[in-house]
Amino acid sequence: MRIGIDARIVYYSRAGIGQYTVQLIQALANVVQDDEFLIFQSHKDRMTLVNHPQFRRWSLHTPSHHRLEQLALPLEMALTDQDLLHSPDFIPPFRRHYKSVITIHDLAFLLFPNLLTREAARYYGQIDMAARLTDHIIAVSESTKRDIIRLVGAPERRISVIYEAANPIFRPLKGVNAAEWVRQRYGIPGDFVLFVSTIEPKKNLTTLLEAFRCLLDTYRLNVKLVIAGGRGWLFQDVFETVQKRNLEDHVLFLGRVPSEELLWLYNAASVMVHPALYEGFGLTPLEAMACGTPVIVSNVSSLPEVVGDAGLLVDPKDAQGFAVAMWRVLQEPALRAELSEKGLRRAKNFSWEKTARETLALYHRLER
Repeated sequence: MRIGIDARIVYYSRAGIGQYTVQLIQALANVVQDDEFLIFQSHKDRMTLVNHPQFRRWSLHTPSHHRLEQLALPLEMALTDQDLLHSPDFIPPFRRHYKSVITIHDLAFLLFPNLLTREAARYYGQIDMAARLTDHIIAVSESTKRDIIRLVGAPERRISVIYEAANPIFRPLKGVNAAEWVRQRYGIPGDFVLFVSTIEPKKNLTTLLEAFRCLLDTYRLNVKLVIAGGRGWLFQDVFETVQKRNLEDHVLFLGRVPSEELLWLYNAASVMVHPALYEGFGLTPLEAMACGTPVIVSNVSSLPEVVGDAGLLVDPKDAQGFAVAMWRVLQEPALRAELSEKGLRRAKNFSWEKTARETLALYHRLER
C-alpha cells in the first residue's frame, strides 16, 4: 500500500498538530512492513522528518491553510499515486482519486467561535465538508469523538479513537540537578509553577494569572510562574492581565521552548498547571506526567480522560480553586510525591508505537 501523509503544517508549527504529525511519521517508520509512504512537505521545509528507505519526501508549493489549497492541492498531487492520504491537519483535498483519513484533534473552533481570527474561522469552517467527504476520521480522544458526532454529525462507524502520546524524550532525569540547569539557562531561582502551551484564548491563561495573583496575595509564597509557549492568536489579553495585576516581576515568558530544554523545565518545575477551557487531548499535561511532574488541569473535555486520578482537577473558571490546588501541591510534599508517582504510571498507558500500530491497521482496513 502506498500511503501519503500531509506534513506541510510542520514547516509552520512544530507545536500541537505539527508535533503530532512528526511523532506519528517517526513512529510509523518503526513499525512499517511492506508499505510505502509519501511525506508531503512544504517546499520551503529543509527538515528531513524521517530517514527510512520506505519513506519518500515530496515537496508541495501550496502553503498549509492557504485559502486556495482546495484548488491547488489536487493539481499538485495529480502526479502522485498514493492509495490513501492522511491529513493530520483536519482538511483533505476535496477532489481526489484515493482514500482519505483525517485526524480531528478538537472542535474548539465550533464551541468557541468568538476566540477565532477571521482567517482561522474561514479555514476551520470547512470541517463539515471535510468530515462528510473523508473516508474515515481519527479522533484523539473519546471526548473529541463525542464532539464530532454531536457537532458535525459524522456517523460513529466512520470514527476511530486513537490516542496521542508524549514524545519519548520526556522522562525523569536521574542523577542531575534540573533546577540548577534551569537557573543557569533561564535565571529562574527556586520553586516555579509551569504552564506549557501556545498563548491563545482557549488555553485560559488569564484565569491562571488571576489564580497566581491570588496565590501570592493569600499564601505569600516565594514562587514564579513560568510560561513556555509561543504567541498564537488573540494573545493581547494575557499581557494586559499581567500588567493590570502587577505580575511583571512574578511571571516569566520564555516563548516557544524546544523539546530538549522543555525536558529540563518539566523536571525542575514544582507543578505544571493547564487551565484550558477545552482540549481535544491535552498533550502537555501528559508530557509533564511522563517526567514525574505533578499536574493540575481543568476538569473539562478530554483532560479528565487523559489525566485520570493522576492530577488535581479544577473548574476552568475557578481562579481561587486553581490557587488552592497550587498551594496544596507546593506545600504538601506527600501530595506532590503521590501525584508524581501516579503521573508516571498513567503516562505509560500512552505510547507512539501503539498510536502508529493502530493508525497503520486503520489504513489497511480502508484498503479492503
